[in-house]
Amino acid sequence: MMKNMGSADRVLRVLVALVVGGLILTGTVSGVWAWVLGILAVVFVLTASVSACPLYMPFGIRTNKAPAKS
Repeated sequence: MMKNMGSADRVLRVLVALVVGGLILTGTVSGVWAWVLGILAVVFVLTASVSACPLYMPFGIRTNKAPAKS
């Protein structure tokens, strides 16, 4: 899978996942919304860890610097 996420995008995704995790753990969010947001947080962490977002690919979005052409 081609990397298409820059550092700022990755950091933002991890921060959002941490905030969502905190909201779930403190009981601020519960029920179905806790499950939905929890799954979204896990997806954010996974995509940040591999530096690739599958949703970006069909639209040609890249938040990282383009590789140098030789």
